[in-house]
Amino acid sequence: MSRLGRLRAESRAAALAFLRRRTAVFFTFFFPLIIVVIFGVLVQTRPGGGGLFTEPPAYYAPGYLAVVVLFTPLSRVGSEVARHRDGNRFEKLATTPLTRPEWLLAQTLVNVVIIGLAGIVLLGLMVVLTGAEIAFSPLLVPFVVLGVALFCGVGAMLGSLADSQDGVISASNGIALPLLFLSETFVPPSLLPAWLPTWLSPLTYFSRGVRAVTTGVGDSLVPLAVLTACAVVGFLVGARLLPRTD
Repeated sequence: MSRLGRLRAESRAAALAFLRRRTAVFFTFFFPLIIVVIFGVLVQTRPGGGGLFTEPPAYYAPGYLAVVVLFTPLSRVGSEVARHRDGNRFEKLATTPLTRPEWLLAQTLVNVVIIGLAGIVLLGLMVVLTGAEIAFSPLLVPFVVLGVALFCGVGAMLGSLADSQDGVISASNGIALPLLFLSETFVPPSLLPAWLPTWLSPLTYFSRGVRAVTTGVGDSLVPLAVLTACAVVGFLVGARLLPRTD
């Protein structure tokens, strides 16, 4: 079987596995929508006021997208790796032509499609419910793809290093929650301590780039370059740490 055939077969298997898990489908598509309803409609933004949510609605588009770009790959890929380890599937995969990078690439491709669809619904709902003025630029695509690839790699690392599926979920939440609020997503840099090194978070460059693309304000090329480097490193390290056998 060719490499393309192996990727196609593994991607199809990963997609079917996702659709069979109703909880995963719910949290991927509906949990971010609940976040939009809570923060975008019930809390609302108050430009010029004090405290949180004082920026125009479009400012928070990277934050809402980050909910799916960050949480979904970490939990899905991490849990999938843990399930493969528990079921001795990596030992079986080692006897097939499918390599570890190909396996992770197939998982990443499925996540890109799923999260891309969820992101389209999410941004559309933002426009309808909050009146956000969002520019739907083609440059959004590479930011989402790279963000998903990066956190699929990190998810693979967590699944390879954690001792159980519960450990993967705990580690995923322990990483994702701080990153979500300390990476220039929902909380503007002006409200964070000056000493906080937000530039160390790869999600910061996702936020800056998406914000520049969707609002037309700021530079998107530097964040794109940094995010590309982080995604390549994250994917390669994640693929390297995948176990050959169990």
